[in-house]
Amino acid sequence: MAAKMILQKLAFFHHSEKFPEIQKHHFQFSKKPINLAHFSKNYSLCHSSNGNYFPVTSNHGKIRRLVQEFNPEIPIEEAFTPPSSWYTDPDFYSLELNQIFYKGWQPVGTPFLTSDCSRLGSIEYVVCRDEKGTLHAFHNVCRHHASLVASGTGKKSCFVCPYHGWTYGLDGALVKATRIKGIKNFKVNEMGLVPLKVAVWGPFVLINFDGVSPNEDPGTEAVGNEWLGSAAEILSSSGVDTLDYVCRRVYTLECNWKVFCDNYLDGGYHVPYAHKDLASGLQLDSYSTKDNSDFIEKSLEDSERVQDEDLILCKAVQQGLESPAYNVGRYSPDS
Repeated sequence: MAAKMILQKLAFFHHSEKFPEIQKHHFQFSKKPINLAHFSKNYSLCHSSNGNYFPVTSNHGKIRRLVQEFNPEIPIEEAFTPPSSWYTDPDFYSLELNQIFYKGWQPVGTPFLTSDCSRLGSIEYVVCRDEKGTLHAFHNVCRHHASLVASGTGKKSCFVCPYHGWTYGLDGALVKATRIKGIKNFKVNEMGLVPLKVAVWGPFVLINFDGVSPNEDPGTEAVGNEWLGSAAEILSSSGVDTLDYVCRRVYTLECNWKVFCDNYLDGGYHVPYAHKDLASGLQLDSYSTKDNSDFIEKSLEDSERVQDEDLILCKAVQQGLESPAYNVGRYSPDS
């Protein structure tokens, strides 16, 4: 299912004759920046209509071949998994960023956040609430010399760039620029943090890197439908809005993002072997939901242990995917 979803997102690469039209009318390319040397030498920057730059690959023929190496229509009993190149090739990863993560809505937190900074691919962003409680999202990049203006999470009255002291309000406006005497044609109102589209759906804060005006309110229903499709109505009717925020934990995964998704979808197959403590405590025939502090605390402890075990599993899988001994695997039809 995950592989099929990815193919749908990347579907235009199956139609090679159409791609030159897309490149011609929607993209402007710049030279490869020296600070992105760790990407493929075919790396370039794609300039979208809203001024954002997204990494893409210029090696379109290679990418088409990689995408076409997997056929989602083959019955699972006969099918092979996506090739290891989908998990290791930097060109494929750049394509995924541009076609999957830099398009549409992405969850980044809960409505309770005050200020939160993070990174998606090559994009640094910050989400905050101003003094009135209004939610904002910006590229976390100073307009002076590109330093990050904020880091971590917390509560502040403004953003002060640690490099040269340029200061921005929580609404993104530039409120102080140091040593600008002598600069000609300096327009303060054009030097604020670059905004991103932000919205709240249920218990989630979402941001959108697409070329839509950040000041335009898309509406909760539209956001839910675009982000979740038909599942939005199901989740809304099942009480997703009643979920309570308990805590936040951050885990660093030493693997391609799809390895972790595969591990989650693999679920019941690997649990008896890799999560023995969890397997011994599961009683799926009498599953129920509880809401008390002792149960939540115990669940968090169990969850952290399982997550730590999954970190080891996923790292090992990534190392195996990079070996010349492996290309494709098989599915377990009854899992």
